[in-house]
Amino acid sequence: MSQQAIILTGDRTTGPLHLGHYVGSLRARVELQHRATQFLLLADTQAMTDNVGRHQKVTDNVIEVALDYLAAGIDPAKSTIFIQSQVPELCELSMYLLNLVTVSRLERNPTIKQEIQLRGFERDIPAGFLTYPVAQAADITAFRATRVPVGDDQLPMIEQTNELVRRFNHTVGQEVLVECEAVLSAVTRLPGIDGRAKMSKSLGNSIALGATPDEISKAVKAMYTDPGHLRVDDPGQVEGNVVFAFLDAFDPDPAAVAELKAHYQRGGLGDSVLKRRLDVLLQETLAPIRAAREQYSADRGEVLAMLRRGTEKARAVAACTVADVKRALGLNYFS
Repeated sequence: MSQQAIILTGDRTTGPLHLGHYVGSLRARVELQHRATQFLLLADTQAMTDNVGRHQKVTDNVIEVALDYLAAGIDPAKSTIFIQSQVPELCELSMYLLNLVTVSRLERNPTIKQEIQLRGFERDIPAGFLTYPVAQAADITAFRATRVPVGDDQLPMIEQTNELVRRFNHTVGQEVLVECEAVLSAVTRLPGIDGRAKMSKSLGNSIALGATPDEISKAVKAMYTDPGHLRVDDPGQVEGNVVFAFLDAFDPDPAAVAELKAHYQRGGLGDSVLKRRLDVLLQETLAPIRAAREQYSADRGEVLAMLRRGTEKARAVAACTVADVKRALGLNYFS
């Protein structure tokens, strides 16, 4: 097994995971755990940055996200799943890294700019939210991660992490922290069923991993296609068509999908045919995940015990990194 550490920081505990998470990085995590040392973080502290007054929602969903991990195939014997808020070393490391970045640099981060606009913060930005790229850098560097599976919208976060690593190492004159690289899946982002660029539970355009058969079918029927494709014989547009985006992500026969696209573009193929095919595929994909989730959910006490074990292991690793950082900064007064 490779000793590459992989820390995953993108799953905020504001709700169960959806298909966007699944194709964006979760499938990659399931595969990578067999050939790498992997840490999976439940980002409850990060979720608190824009959920003031809704903290109960965040804490309630910690176990829900853990259930999704397990149901999707994450093996706690091969991957360390832990809770961000229970590893205080991450907050300490964040504080040291915050001294190495300016407010203007944080405001230029494209991901942050987009998220601020999405939430309508304007200039009333919670300081914790503005600085969460630094907290994410701490999450990654605390485990000396070398590879981080992310969606393409998170690439600016990886860039900022590596900037901070270089700045810290230059400041202390030694190689203490390590840079990382992003690992992108074949499908870097899945659109929402309404045609928006990003699938999100808060936007109401997602399909949860634990969705029931009826919920899946209802979502597929509501998917945005080509508004100009009014009759079966009309030529249709593939670009921006959510059904085709999903077929690209889930259909195991790309040649068949290519033929469907060509048929749709020349006319004579109805949206209902495409949606029936997709419905079958999603039902087949999510049925075993839903069944596994129900099985794990029956013993939540064991899930919590697993999280405790993972968190204790993660904290020990993070503590070693923080000790090295403090020594490099001369903050080791009693040792």
